[in-house]
Amino acid sequence: MNTNPKKKSSRTNDLLPPISAFQQSTHKMIDDKHPSMLREEELLKNVVLDFGRSSGPGGQHRNRKATACTATHIPTDISSEATERRRQSENRKMAISRLRRTLAILLRRKINLDSYTPTELWENRRQGDKLPINPKHQEYPAILAETLDIILATDFNMSDSADILQVTGTQLLTIISHDKAALTWLNDQRKEHGLKPLQT
Repeated sequence: MNTNPKKKSSRTNDLLPPISAFQQSTHKMIDDKHPSMLREEELLKNVVLDFGRSSGPGGQHRNRKATACTATHIPTDISSEATERRRQSENRKMAISRLRRTLAILLRRKINLDSYTPTELWENRRQGDKLPINPKHQEYPAILAETLDIILATDFNMSDSADILQVTGTQLLTIISHDKAALTWLNDQRKEHGLKPLQT
């Protein structure tokens, strides 16, 4: 009988799943202002930024400096990361941007539809029954969060949501479909409520 403990492999950490494997995939209800709608300086008061070396392909310079960045929203423990750029500052910017979008998808505000009025940001960007916005724009996560909040509050009634936000149903779906994870969340929720998935 072999009583000697097995020697741990020096590559044990290499076999661990990536952070994304533990990422939350269902939404959480919140009472306060949505964090994706905060100015960056306000958001960062509740965010921890971790820097480390990137792993994976990318050449010899990829692992030489601690350029990778993980941004974690402390109150919700939701994280996003960026590793693909060589400059730490660029990965930091991307990680924060991705965190905003992830928060927009996974956090839902409790909305009272009887007293609800669209945010100032929404009204400033709305053009009649349209609200054009580039998904790379810094205000997109806030617009996405407001869209999803209202859709949840109406029990996923796209027509009612569009009426409340004073845009077309097609416009709402366009805003959501800019982000694959947002559309996946919406269709998963619709399925749970016995509704058909939305097609883009």
